[in-house]
Amino acid sequence: MISARALAAAMFAASLLATGTASAQNYPTRPVTMLVAFPPGGADDATARILQDPFQKALGQPVVIENIGGAGGMIAAAKAARAEHDGYTILLHQDALAAGMALYPNLSFDAEKDFVPIGLVNITANTLSGRPTLPADNFAELLRWMKTPGRIVKVGHPGVGSFGHLVEVLVFQELGVKVTQVPYRGAGPALVDLLAGQVDLGPISGVVAAPLVKSGKLKAYMVIGAKRFAGLPDVPSTHELGYKKLDVDFWHMLLAPAGTPRPIVDKLNAALRTALADPKVRKTYADGGMDEYPDSEETPEAAAALLKSQIKLWGDVVRQNHIAAQ
Repeated sequence: MISARALAAAMFAASLLATGTASAQNYPTRPVTMLVAFPPGGADDATARILQDPFQKALGQPVVIENIGGAGGMIAAAKAARAEHDGYTILLHQDALAAGMALYPNLSFDAEKDFVPIGLVNITANTLSGRPTLPADNFAELLRWMKTPGRIVKVGHPGVGSFGHLVEVLVFQELGVKVTQVPYRGAGPALVDLLAGQVDLGPISGVVAAPLVKSGKLKAYMVIGAKRFAGLPDVPSTHELGYKKLDVDFWHMLLAPAGTPRPIVDKLNAALRTALADPKVRKTYADGGMDEYPDSEETPEAAAALLKSQIKLWGDVVRQNHIAAQ
């Protein structure tokens, strides 16, 4: 026989479920805040603002962008993880979220447990580029040059723990080349010194590298990832060159706090897919060296699988190379 207390508890749970279902059906009824994990002016902010208008039109409510920089994107992620799981606070993040799980061991959240991915947004082409005075004119020549006995190869990167730093470490591990890492405070200063010949090589985004390569101010040796970049069609990808472990991308995804009802996640995913199909968004992303994911990879499940694999990938890189956040 069911006790009065158990019956009351069951009725209360049922009422909560009914309320949640109704809430999900009506969602959204007010503006949605999109937390962006880095300050204005970078690729993250640009990705969000290109997406903003068609995304909010698809949702039927305004989407307010809030930039929260600091700690490699971890401050914004922590705020999003603590937010109500009602779909009114979502997070735009990137590879740094996965890497942060190993870089920052005392985080107040777990990227897998405390978020539910909404969907993948885009990937950005990245190159390994060199100073214009390097004697090597292609990848084969560069590899020979780097492996010359006694050669000191200086590689600049945007800062310890950044995607540029971590992907650079992974690249040279796979190439079997020891290099001298030179950290900078951001991609801008690193690029300035590369152009000036103060360092030999650096990870440069495709859209930044393309005009500099075409004008002879940089040399691009490979696109880091599975395919070539349309802006530099003659530069091979690492996949083509036989380095399958370098099929890594600089990606963005949307996430919601764990516990967000699946109907709300599905509505957000549908709005995201509608926004990504917008011709203006596609053109703007393409002009910026960014590609949207294929339809089959735009599901919450695909985003969750990518996040899980990237946490392992970058965690291994961080631990094996004893990298610590600064």
